[in-house]
Amino acid sequence: MNSNELSDVTALPIQVVGMSFYFDPLTAARAKELGLNVFQFYGLGRGGVLGDVDLDVVNEAFTFFSPASIARMWGAPVPKADPAATAAAYLQAAYEFADRTFGAVPVDVLANFARAAHKVVAAVAGGHHLLVDGYRQYEVSSDQVHAAYLGAILMRELRGCVHIDAVREVGLSPLEASYLQDPSVFKMHGYGDDDVPRVTPELEAKKAQAEVVTSAAMAECFAVLDDDQRDQLAQGALAMFEALKSPVAVVG
Repeated sequence: MNSNELSDVTALPIQVVGMSFYFDPLTAARAKELGLNVFQFYGLGRGGVLGDVDLDVVNEAFTFFSPASIARMWGAPVPKADPAATAAAYLQAAYEFADRTFGAVPVDVLANFARAAHKVVAAVAGGHHLLVDGYRQYEVSSDQVHAAYLGAILMRELRGCVHIDAVREVGLSPLEASYLQDPSVFKMHGYGDDDVPRVTPELEAKKAQAEVVTSAAMAECFAVLDDDQRDQLAQGALAMFEALKSPVAVVG
């Protein structure tokens, strides 16, 4: 499998696997323990990897969300919850989700995926991809389930970051890109009916080109892997994606 094929094959699995813990019922329960709702836990937990930063930094990291939604998810809970501590709790919620889900995936498949994913991330230059830099602060666990899931989260954040670059490169606004991705996600990102853009063939062509640019950028990131590692990254991503359909808890 070459890097371009890997980019295409893993796009959807990584997207879904990396986000599947966000609104899981037990993640929501953990949020309640911290005095937050699940959306605040998402905003402060995911964004908290950036540290105690200004709202404009979070807006940049969460480019496709409306500023009003970021104010609700980040600005509102900051006075009652430390961002860094919330981010650590959010990652622990992710690991707990992984422990409830990936027990049927062979450990060697997870271990190989983790090594490949973290190799990719280690080769990415710092200082540009905010959420990738934020998640890189966490030590890779010796627990292969946790190492693999952190790898999946990082892969998702990396693709999201290069997609931000791609959208800007082709001349789409974040609002337009969000709507063209999925109108239901557009609403989840805090936009309303009055924000809906006028969809034209030109706009749709730009969105299609942004996807091409994104895939090519991810392929460049995957170029650090050898043939076996690319196969292992794909195998692990697909195995975790399949495991979401019938979760099995890790034993021991």
